[in-house]
Amino acid sequence: MKLGVYNAILHDRPLPEALKVIADLGLTGIEINTGGFLPAVHVPTMDDILVSDAARDDYLGLFEGTGVAIAGLNCNGNPLHPKPGIGEKHAEDIRRSIRLAERLGQDRVVTMSGLPGGEPGATVTNWIVNAWNSAALDVLDYQWDVAAKFWRETDRLAADHGVKVALELHPQNVVFNTADVRKLIELTGATHVGVELDASHLFWQQMDPVAVVRELGSLVFQAAAKDVRINPANAALYGVLDNSFRRLSPEEHRTNLGGDEWANEWPRNSAWDFVALGRGHDTAYWTEFLRALHDVDPDMLVNIEHEDVSLGRIEGLEVAAKVLRDADAALAASLAGSLNATA
Repeated sequence: MKLGVYNAILHDRPLPEALKVIADLGLTGIEINTGGFLPAVHVPTMDDILVSDAARDDYLGLFEGTGVAIAGLNCNGNPLHPKPGIGEKHAEDIRRSIRLAERLGQDRVVTMSGLPGGEPGATVTNWIVNAWNSAALDVLDYQWDVAAKFWRETDRLAADHGVKVALELHPQNVVFNTADVRKLIELTGATHVGVELDASHLFWQQMDPVAVVRELGSLVFQAAAKDVRINPANAALYGVLDNSFRRLSPEEHRTNLGGDEWANEWPRNSAWDFVALGRGHDTAYWTEFLRALHDVDPDMLVNIEHEDVSLGRIEGLEVAAKVLRDADAALAASLAGSLNATA
């Protein structure tokens, strides 16, 4: 498999230093953020690259001899947000990322499906968690209309540029499970929109990432290696939809999500946490995850996303990289054994 790192955790250093970190981990790819919730720290010349062959070649020259290649672009955000300062900006970031991918010889852009407001004129998003009443289904009908229009147009743009857009199945988006993926494809007729299989958000929804890969098959375009640990005592009391988040003040370090929206502080007694690979599910599980992905595409891009707050930037990557490399080695040995047995 092609193993790498999503670069957001390395935004604290210049691109050449980030590439060295990844090479030292024994990995060969870097998934580069190009907008959305986060700035394109490692593509400061994006505007120039889009129009200048010299700027493009200069940028690609930064990767030569490093042992690390670009492994897709990432533009996670909310392109359907009802506030233009967020929604339209993130939508344009996705369009720019598609054009940039073609310029850089890439054919994958990772993002999210997005989430609109609940009705025309809304100013805040509205995620329907459980549509047990008719009014909630009315909201979903409106949101799916908004989503279908945007993704129908974006699919055409992606097809024109030879790029496939991989949607992360992230809650607080219209598309966050297998049924939603099928519905989006059916509504839009999309040929260049599919899934970025981030296992972490499936784990806390009590879904099985391996089963999801096997269900979606060729609609899985790319994958993220990120783990989740369920904290049973807290989950028993609060459930996995616990909303005990704390609003951070302007004086505290906080991450802007666009416009006037900010990430909140994680619950203190959390029902679940993002953790480094191996801290929620063992190497044997990740071997089977890679096996399912390999069955879809032996050249699948699988990139570590590090959000384990108990580990430092490099420490967390080291922990995750070892598990991912070990799982990949176990898969390779298993495949070789099967091949020899049938020879």
